[in-house]
Amino acid sequence: MWAGAPGVVRPGTGGDDENRSDVTAGIGDLFAGGGDTGRLMARLDWSASPVGPVAGWSQSLRAAVRMVLSSRYPMLLLWGEEFTQLYNDAYSALIGDKHPAALGGDVRVTLAEGWDVLAPLIHEAMTTGVASWVPALRLLLERAGYREEAYFSVSHAPARDDDGRTVGVLTVCSEVTEQVVGERRLRLLRDLTGGGDGRTLDVAGTCRRLAEAIEAYPLDVPFAAIYLREGDLLRRAACVGGAAVAAGLPERVPAGEGRSWGLPEAAAGVMTEIDDVADRLDLAGGAWGDPVGRALALPLPSAEADQPLGVLLAGVGPSRGLDEAYRSFFHLLTQQVAVAVRNARAYEDERRRAEALAELDRVKNAFFTNVSHEFRTPLTLMLGPLADALADSGHPLPPVQRDRVDAAWHNATRLLTLVNSLLTFSSLAAGRARSEAREVDLAGLTGELASVFRAAVERAGLRLEVDCPPLSRPVAVDPVNWERIVTNLLSNALKYTFVGRIRVTVEADDEEVRLVVADTGIGIAAEDLPRLFQRFHRLPGTRARSYEGTGIGLALVRELARLEGGDVRVVSRVGVGSTFTVALPWAVAGRDAPPGPDTPTRGEATRAAVQEAAGWLTEPVSTTVPAPASGPMDATHGARILVADDNADMRAYLARLLADQGWRVQTVGDGRSALDTVRRDPPDLLLTDVMMPGVDGFELVRRLRAAPSTAALPVLVLSARAGGDASVAGLELGADDYVVKPFAAAELIARVRAALLRARTRRPDAGGSAATTPATVVVRPPGDLTPPSGPGAPMPVRATAAPPEPEVSDPRPRTDLATRAGVLDTGWAYPSRPTSAAAMRRDVRTALEAIDLDPDVVQDLLVAASEAVNNAVEHAQRPTRPEVRVRLRVADGTVQIVVRDFGTWRDRRPAMDRGRGATLMNAYGDVRMVSTAEGTTVTIERRLSEGDVARAGG
Repeated sequence: MWAGAPGVVRPGTGGDDENRSDVTAGIGDLFAGGGDTGRLMARLDWSASPVGPVAGWSQSLRAAVRMVLSSRYPMLLLWGEEFTQLYNDAYSALIGDKHPAALGGDVRVTLAEGWDVLAPLIHEAMTTGVASWVPALRLLLERAGYREEAYFSVSHAPARDDDGRTVGVLTVCSEVTEQVVGERRLRLLRDLTGGGDGRTLDVAGTCRRLAEAIEAYPLDVPFAAIYLREGDLLRRAACVGGAAVAAGLPERVPAGEGRSWGLPEAAAGVMTEIDDVADRLDLAGGAWGDPVGRALALPLPSAEADQPLGVLLAGVGPSRGLDEAYRSFFHLLTQQVAVAVRNARAYEDERRRAEALAELDRVKNAFFTNVSHEFRTPLTLMLGPLADALADSGHPLPPVQRDRVDAAWHNATRLLTLVNSLLTFSSLAAGRARSEAREVDLAGLTGELASVFRAAVERAGLRLEVDCPPLSRPVAVDPVNWERIVTNLLSNALKYTFVGRIRVTVEADDEEVRLVVADTGIGIAAEDLPRLFQRFHRLPGTRARSYEGTGIGLALVRELARLEGGDVRVVSRVGVGSTFTVALPWAVAGRDAPPGPDTPTRGEATRAAVQEAAGWLTEPVSTTVPAPASGPMDATHGARILVADDNADMRAYLARLLADQGWRVQTVGDGRSALDTVRRDPPDLLLTDVMMPGVDGFELVRRLRAAPSTAALPVLVLSARAGGDASVAGLELGADDYVVKPFAAAELIARVRAALLRARTRRPDAGGSAATTPATVVVRPPGDLTPPSGPGAPMPVRATAAPPEPEVSDPRPRTDLATRAGVLDTGWAYPSRPTSAAAMRRDVRTALEAIDLDPDVVQDLLVAASEAVNNAVEHAQRPTRPEVRVRLRVADGTVQIVVRDFGTWRDRRPAMDRGRGATLMNAYGDVRMVSTAEGTTVTIERRLSEGDVARAGG
């Protein structure tokens, strides 16, 4: 039918002139403006087609062809019983490789693979004369070398001849394949993010859910398998595609060995394409069951990005080409699978942590329960004999011994109260606690419990108001639990109230009965209220009568209130006060219960709480215990020691213990009072607890060390906080020693005496420099190389005995370096000012000359140390402590000078610093510098020779 074929007439090649002119006239009139397809149609020998020569075409056919060719929308005209195809350029792009052979041909041949879908629509239009429209008609097309899944929005309308008969169909269509396939793939990606029935699954369950979601979309992913990394192996976690896939894919694959479905390569992070799937699996897929021939092995990215967490092996549908859009879909699919697996692993990790915490909580509660029971036996054996000794009128104790035994009995009683609280709390946490509800007169019971606190409240200068009128009916509660609720709330109110009143009220309405404990105390900040009832939560830095406590009082109140069927709430304002309300609904409080005792009784919890509260008020803010006339007489006799501790019994014990050694003792109850006392009348030594209200021990040391007038005050920290971190924290702040409770009396006395003796060696009148605050100068015998205590501490701490007096000169000749130099370890603290370098040089020169170092060596070391101190002053910005510490140590034939600041290092502009300081330091010794957020430490070391020790001319 085309020009050049047998029987085809081409213009200018001969033939009948009349026929040639008719064809030419028809071409010029009909196919002009039809683009490439119009030109092809003009060359076509239509006389060999069912529609006949162009000259014989009816006006209706000509009009339809003109309309088709002039349209930019894909249009196809089927004419006559043979469904001859006439179409335009836009339609030719839709049929791909079938063009141009389809022009003038039978559509049933051209679109044979999709005729079963098109035939009903075309016949309907021709027989009924009614147009139809299908928005997404799926057709099987072979237009690109494979059986392709395609979708079209198609309209079929009848085409009529000049006499009105329907002789053809006009088809207007547009391809929507990308839209339909893209929406389907988006649904798959969306289904992967869903959680099924809403339950959070583990990794295995998540992989099964992902596989089920993928299985519902075989056109896009005919088969798939999820492999997860387990050490050096890839283990198949889930797969879809039928029995053939399950049997044909490996269960486990070494992550770095061989070539198996591209899995090792993908496990290394490289996407791999597998082209021989049909040889490995007998698997049909796609829209028409064609063999699946390709697959992709894609790495599943991990959150850490160090190595993939596994591999997704996915088959490529045979009905779609693996174009860029298809590849992008697979990458998105991989991302979704990876995210789901990572989330499942995170859930598993969180669940394991939760289970571990639950187990730890269970073990902790069991431990508390067991140890509380075990504590009761020795406490009983302690309390019984102590009480007997105090009550024995036949053999009364001497006054001094009675005071000691009374303190022991009082604190053993307090320990028993703490043990009982822990036992109750552990029972509540483990769910073993029960309410032994009894029918009681709640107002009378509450009023009697509150009245026990009256003496302590009034002794504190407060007013106790109790308003507990009788209720209209009895209330069913556990009297022991109610006693603990009232006792804890009243103790808390007394602890944090310094002026005003404490009011206890019992009231009721138709809904509930309420216990209200209101105070005019310090109040609670709004940001702290949500955590107020959490177990072991304590408000740091809060002013209180005592810092003692377990942090479970209010948590215990809430748990007991809930055990009784109610709850507790609080309203508070800083500086105004707090109001705690325990509410019991009548639905619970009015339940039937056996009657309780006729007369309310006070239990051990109330008596112990009142005794403890009385301890907060046993002495005024400051008490002085004079030294006895008799006692050990040494260089420290008559020294004045300030003791800061919020526990009255501890203050009294320390005062007696220290006074017996011939020292004058002054005691205060908190850090603020200690700070005021030191500033007003500095003592010879401060012994402070750590856990105190307001200003704690660490803050007290920090403030004292920051002030020049108190920077050299000897400070011993006494605390129940054991462990290396606590002691390091105290020593880092500048404390001279750290003593952990419980301690032996002899040990504490030895440490106090050693600190007093060290302080005497630092005074200006004892040989120290008045311009500096030296820490300690110690010359120890050779072989004693005990390092100083605490990181960064410039001086050694010797707790058991005073250090020997240093020998500053000795003209006798010496034979070896170790004997002549000895072991020197000394340190100083200087203010962070440029003038400190001069003071440092004076002190270091004096110390080095005392061990007969050569003057030239001394001068070299002084130059290097001066540069280090100047750098510390100039470079340290925003120091936590405005000082520079210098430590000098001579041992094993090496001089070491350490310079430390406490600021953030800041480099100067290049024009200001040419590196002169570093050059000088390195010229006179080996230099190391370590810079951290806490400060910078420069260490200068110089190895000494025999000649370095002899004096000039010696």
